Amino acid sequence: MVLGGPPPKTLITPALFSRPLPTPHTGRRGRQARTHQPGTPLPVWGVGRGREKRAGVRVLGGGDLPGAKFAPSPDTLREVPTLRQLLAEARPLLAATPFGAPPREALLLLGHVLGWSEAQVLARGETEVPEAAEARFRDLLARRLTGEPTAYLLGEREFWRRSFQVDSRVLIPRPETEHLVEEALAETLPDRPWILDVGAGSGILAVTLALEISGARVAATDLSAGALAVTAGNARRLGAAVRLVRTDLTAGLDLARFDLVVSNPPYIDPAEAPSLSPEVRDFEPALALFAPGSGDSVLARLFAECAALRPGVRLAVEIGFGQLGAARRHAESAGLEFLRVRNDYAGIPRVLVLQRR
Repeated sequence: MVLGGPPPKTLITPALFSRPLPTPHTGRRGRQARTHQPGTPLPVWGVGRGREKRAGVRVLGGGDLPGAKFAPSPDTLREVPTLRQLLAEARPLLAATPFGAPPREALLLLGHVLGWSEAQVLARGETEVPEAAEARFRDLLARRLTGEPTAYLLGEREFWRRSFQVDSRVLIPRPETEHLVEEALAETLPDRPWILDVGAGSGILAVTLALEISGARVAATDLSAGALAVTAGNARRLGAAVRLVRTDLTAGLDLARFDLVVSNPPYIDPAEAPSLSPEVRDFEPALALFAPGSGDSVLARLFAECAALRPGVRLAVEIGFGQLGAARRHAESAGLEFLRVRNDYAGIPRVLVLQRR
């Protein structure tokens, strides 16, 4: 049977049974029992339990048909799909999405539901999928087809070889943000340095630096209480000590105590929202995406606040496409010296390293 097609129209007739049908009798509560008329399909009564219900089989009620315990219901007979069949059904649906979802995501979603790796799913293609797992997979697939990001459906995303839990309260980690970590790790810092992550989100920068720099004392800020909760969960799960502060950028902090500042602030112009992928625009938090004005207003505020850093202390910050010129101007106005720029994998200027004069 083709997966998703109509079940076969099976009729149960008296010829299938070796014993004669019973005569009418009065059932419980004085109701007359249902009987079969010769030449008409046999009705199927009662709903099965356990494996009978799973296979679309109904139990014949009241013992009316001796010797025939189960009969298939034409409307509920269900073929149990295999892993291979579900993947074959899902892949073209993903490929046809307007945002170009990779067909491989079908494998990720199915593996997530079953608790298996991609290799395990591929190696067990003829394995039948339990009904509950199939329903869960179809639910995730339907959500993905609307544009909901895979990272939110899976609840995690890898960053710097670690798995970080993510949900709709935080941005999904991007590969280019690892350049920010690389620049931070390249800095010469004192023993037990104080490091500040401005706009922590899921905590990928704060947690990674706390674990990668021996003796580091890391603080992280965010205006979103939900984002700080996600950071706290990731820090606890990965074993990182991170101090969390709910504030707008660096408000209320003594920046003179820090030896390094890192930040991946909002930098998208709100006017660009219609051109963004629906995966980003409709699902990731606007507070973490958009900066009022032309997209560089948060950068300008952050640079101005970093004028309170000690001379020689550095700031590593991620910027958006086409913002290098504006970032240079804001840095000059704030008394920050431009040291270097790091391009992302597409050759776009992405990470700036600045120093307090």
